[in-house]
Amino acid sequence: MIHSGRPSNSIALRRAIEGGYVPGPRMRTAAHSIGITGGHCDENGYKPGLFDGDFKTGIADGPEQVRAAVRYQAKYGADVIKTCATGGVLSEGDAVGASQYTYEELHAMVEEANKLGRKVAAHAHGTEGIKVAVRAGVSSIEHGSFLDEEGAKMMAAKGTYLVPTLSAGEAVEAAVKSGALKGLRREKGLAAAKAMRNAVKIARAAGVKIALGTDAGVGKHGTNAHEFTLMTTWGGMTNMESIVAGTMSGAKLLGWDEHVGSLTVGKWADIVAVPGDPLKDITNMEKALFVMKGGAVYKTPTVALHP
Repeated sequence: MIHSGRPSNSIALRRAIEGGYVPGPRMRTAAHSIGITGGHCDENGYKPGLFDGDFKTGIADGPEQVRAAVRYQAKYGADVIKTCATGGVLSEGDAVGASQYTYEELHAMVEEANKLGRKVAAHAHGTEGIKVAVRAGVSSIEHGSFLDEEGAKMMAAKGTYLVPTLSAGEAVEAAVKSGALKGLRREKGLAAAKAMRNAVKIARAAGVKIALGTDAGVGKHGTNAHEFTLMTTWGGMTNMESIVAGTMSGAKLLGWDEHVGSLTVGKWADIVAVPGDPLKDITNMEKALFVMKGGAVYKTPTVALHP
């Protein structure tokens, strides 16, 4: 899993898991997301001069600040670099599809990250922002809501992954229905959620590699496996395609495919078992009965695996 929440918390948790102090999943942490002043990654809504961000907190303008931001996140534990290439749904004052970084800035970010052995994951909803990020060499497009055929062909040619986060779209629609999301955020959320469904189909038709991700936190934590279902019902993927997106494709994107992602001799023995055949009913993926990580069992079934 990739986590890009509060850096000190997420990195400390990853280290605690790796050190054997607490049980938990394998994590790739992104520390502070990197974005422009006033953009989707700039979460400071206070008055000017109060808690203003800089490259240390991921607010970077221009190629040199961007390079400094990448170096700083890597110094303090980032395994992957997360950036905001376009506006977002829940941020104030920006259009969801508006491009926020130039090619030169994103290229500098990718170049610096790659030198340090890191990949770049780009939050990108808008059509042009997606294309700029792909041209700059990011490893994945997160969301990709307004992806068009040209952008999909570019992604396929460059080997760029799409992580569609359909769960976030569903959560936003539910928030609109309940009245929790209003105004500009409501408009942006409905537009992005509607477009997401079509974006996955466009990507699939173009041969874009797709990995599972949920944007957890927008929806409820612990419901990640529901994304398998949405990939089939919203995105038109087959059951097996969605399963591969959440296993081997995710492992390849994270750079872990030599160790996890398939049941292969010599790998780390990370296994999840479900109560029925997910090729017949994909919702079985939401009912994990058995969890093994590195050969150690963390969850055992309360019912027989083969009733």
